[in-house]
Amino acid sequence: MDSCKRTTLKTLTALTFGASLVPLQSVAFQPPRRGGDQKHRYAMIIDLRRCIGCQSCTVSCNIENQTPIGEFRTTVRQYEITDGKQTVNNVLLPRLCNHCDNPPCVPVCPVQATYQQKDGIVVIDNERCVGCAYCVQACPYDARFINEETKTADKCTFCSHRLEVGLLPACVESCVGGARIIGDLADPNSQIRKLFDSHVNELKVLKPEAGTQPHVFYLGLDEAFVSRVNGQPMLWQGMEEKL
Repeated sequence: MDSCKRTTLKTLTALTFGASLVPLQSVAFQPPRRGGDQKHRYAMIIDLRRCIGCQSCTVSCNIENQTPIGEFRTTVRQYEITDGKQTVNNVLLPRLCNHCDNPPCVPVCPVQATYQQKDGIVVIDNERCVGCAYCVQACPYDARFINEETKTADKCTFCSHRLEVGLLPACVESCVGGARIIGDLADPNSQIRKLFDSHVNELKVLKPEAGTQPHVFYLGLDEAFVSRVNGQPMLWQGMEEKL
């Protein structure tokens, strides 16, 4: 971390420490969105009925974004639900940044390195980020981490650099089952808009009670998983016997 970033972080620590303790539901202020095109609203639908847990999305994302070994912008978590006697179901749950409409990671950033574009995509300015990890703590979806090589915050960006030139995100392009669908919800003729409208009553998001308004929607998600994402590396760790 260079001296400029170090000085900025030291100056703002006292101010932002209190803010980092504010419950997510009470975070109402959002800085103005910048960049992107407000005519679009990008979102993703993950059809769990098609996901086979092959991790091709995880691998392609790592190759595309060159994340350090052991750190992931997206991955597919696998869980076994038991009745205490035998395994009764195997659940696959792809995880990534939810690009929320009310992202709690944005207002807690002391230098506005984390910001939301006008098209809804939440991104990070690595030149400005001071690596304080307030955004990592604020995210209720365990979608952020501090990149050990850059020493700055890192996460999924919907591969915005690819979307800008008309390409699909790496994870979508490599999904062998076609489980990941990305597109512009503001376009009534887009695939994602049509899929959203035809399954609106079946789509679910993670932790809706947090008030973040996620824009990663799950089709086929068991209701038991909706509110039990605790922002930890594994879901329900040590709690399987209670299901």
